[in-house]
Amino acid sequence: VQLQASGGGLVQAGGSLRLSCAASGRTFSSYSMGWFRQAPGKEREFVARIGRSGGSTWYADSVKGRFTISRDNAKNTVYLQMNSLKPEDTAVYYCAADRFYSGTYSQVAEYDYWGQGTQVTVSS
Repeated sequence: VQLQASGGGLVQAGGSLRLSCAASGRTFSSYSMGWFRQAPGKEREFVARIGRSGGSTWYADSVKGRFTISRDNAKNTVYLQMNSLKPEDTAVYYCAADRFYSGTYSQVAEYDYWGQGTQVTVSS
């Protein structure tokens, strides 16, 4: 599966952005999907994950209550709605697809396919 992330940009603190990740192929609903982010000089970190049907979600503590992950399997797209953005949310955001869950949903190695990333910059 190929993933294309979009929707990043420059926003003031307290603002909102919605990221999208479009997937190619007819098996999108077979994948759990995740969002990660990577700030300059830091490791890639888990942000959120959604199960194949959209019924289950998981979040990093740092974004819980502010970010919402969702998916539309008919459109082969996963979204990340980001509200109340903070300067520390500044990073390149990546979407990722996980075919077979091995119990480590917050780990980079869990995911099989990655998008190219979209830059999110939050100014103070």
